[in-house]
Amino acid sequence: MIMTGELLAESSGHLGMGLVLILFGGDSLLRGLAGLAQRFGMSPFTAGVLLIAFPTSIPELVVNAYAWQTGQIDLAFGNAIGSNIVNLTLTLAISALVTPLVIGMRVLAAELVLILVATGAVLFFSLDGTIARWEGGLLLAGYFGFLALFFRRGREESAAVRAELTEFAETSTGMVQNLIRVAFAAVLLFFGAKFLVQGAPGVGQALGFGSMLTGLVIVAIATAIPEIILLIMVARAGQSDIVAGHAFGACLFNLLFMVGAMALLRPLAVPVSFVSLVLPATMALALVLLVLLRGDLRLGRRHGGVLLGLFVLWIGLACYPVWR
Repeated sequence: MIMTGELLAESSGHLGMGLVLILFGGDSLLRGLAGLAQRFGMSPFTAGVLLIAFPTSIPELVVNAYAWQTGQIDLAFGNAIGSNIVNLTLTLAISALVTPLVIGMRVLAAELVLILVATGAVLFFSLDGTIARWEGGLLLAGYFGFLALFFRRGREESAAVRAELTEFAETSTGMVQNLIRVAFAAVLLFFGAKFLVQGAPGVGQALGFGSMLTGLVIVAIATAIPEIILLIMVARAGQSDIVAGHAFGACLFNLLFMVGAMALLRPLAVPVSFVSLVLPATMALALVLLVLLRGDLRLGRRHGGVLLGLFVLWIGLACYPVWR
């Protein structure tokens, strides 16, 4: 018991340090990329579309890349899938509880449908227990197809949505300042990922989790916390499209880009529990969101409470086999 307590304290310290570094690194990266994009002639609106398309997921990408490089492939895969459930429940729930989300960006409704399709594709590819390299290649191709659709449809959004994205992306365009921001972010994200990946297995071991479940629950929640803090500030500023765009865009990034890239590098072994529970649960949550957002594309505090309850239910289902 003493060894478990010591391990938990040390691992929790690493985990907490990783979260802090990822929080500041992610914010610095977003500002730096937005500034550089506008410096090289991109309009603030286009930079805003770019920011919610994928850069918000780069911290998770760095964590998964570090886990993969250190041989913790199960942890990386678990995080890639678990992060989607966290994004669709906890992230949106807390944001909606802080302030009701009124989504004006119509392409986001299409993104939610694409999340269903992408999850279904990963589920189908996993039925034989492995996602092959060619299947990973198809997932990657699907992600780039999504980006093309997102940028094309983004230009057709209303003036209010364009103004919101423009405001989100506006920042200093000084070359030196933004290069420093990106370099600073790279250092913070590298060490943040290192501390988080070093700490998470110890916390998982103390709780009785294996590597896959650690990624699915602990790392997925941990990597979401810095994003949730940033999105609370965005939600309070009335930028609901940024909140929803991040949550939905991150899901597609995880499903298509991360899982696709991992399978392309090395065929991915998928446990039976992912086929029977985790991936169907992700599809069910996307369906629930489609129902909640029907009509006016609004997530009120009551909806946030429902999503929070679903998140708690998911944690119970995921941990029950270990804790029963």
